[in-house]
Amino acid sequence: MQTATSNTTTPASPSWFEKNYFLIRRLHSLTGIVPIGVFLVAHLITNSSLLWGRAGIRPGDGEGLSLTEGGITYFQKEVTWINTQVPHLLLIEITLWVAIAFHSILGIAFALTGKTNTSRYAYQSNWRYALQRFSGYVGIAFIFYHVATLRWGWTFLVPGGTQWSHHYAVSTLTMALRGGEQWTPAGIAVSLFYFLGITLLIFHFANGLWTAAITWGLTISTSAQRNWGYACLAIGSGLMLAGWSALGVAVLVDPAKARAIEQSMLKAAPQAPLQTQVPDTDK
Repeated sequence: MQTATSNTTTPASPSWFEKNYFLIRRLHSLTGIVPIGVFLVAHLITNSSLLWGRAGIRPGDGEGLSLTEGGITYFQKEVTWINTQVPHLLLIEITLWVAIAFHSILGIAFALTGKTNTSRYAYQSNWRYALQRFSGYVGIAFIFYHVATLRWGWTFLVPGGTQWSHHYAVSTLTMALRGGEQWTPAGIAVSLFYFLGITLLIFHFANGLWTAAITWGLTISTSAQRNWGYACLAIGSGLMLAGWSALGVAVLVDPAKARAIEQSMLKAAPQAPLQTQVPDTDK
């Protein structure tokens, strides 16, 4: 007599990641806003002062300065303050890098396990999802290049080998973007990469704000999502204007003119750094 055997199998227990999926999703979206998004907004506003900084100078201090000269002066003051007076700057940078690493690693994991259907259903939300993933990949590469060249001093990645200095913030930035005092083909490539990186990072942040509201259950209805989408579009447009204006002034300003302003500010400083060297302009 044969006995019946059961073909049922015990389902595998969910992994820790699966059990905490929604919590991890929320933490992922949160780190994209705080601290990464907050820093991005502050960074773009500071950099855009190259355009509007003349209006931010105290009355009497900016008399006779043109729009460009005022922007350079204001921006140099802001950069000097950040690098010399902001407390615990290294701790802030470490916290930011930990958040970027957490957000990036999880973002890649989510992107690799997700699927797009833009070829079959070419709706706007699907294209935004695909562009969100692409902008994340490019954004990681851009952030690394930006920090490695202008913060860590990896001059071998900079056309012409210019090393950025916070004492000569605008002139060395301009030379790093141009490839030297004058434009070079490699400098044009770097500037175009900056334009692409800035644009995609801002899109990633603005679109991430929209999806974060859904992840946290803040925009449930279609109308709420639509209205929040308009708000995110306005935020992204404002940040895009700030980023593009900062880059535009940085690549168009005359390095020699910027350097003259920076040197005059160093001489006028109460405690001017005696060992500060003028950037090498022969490259």
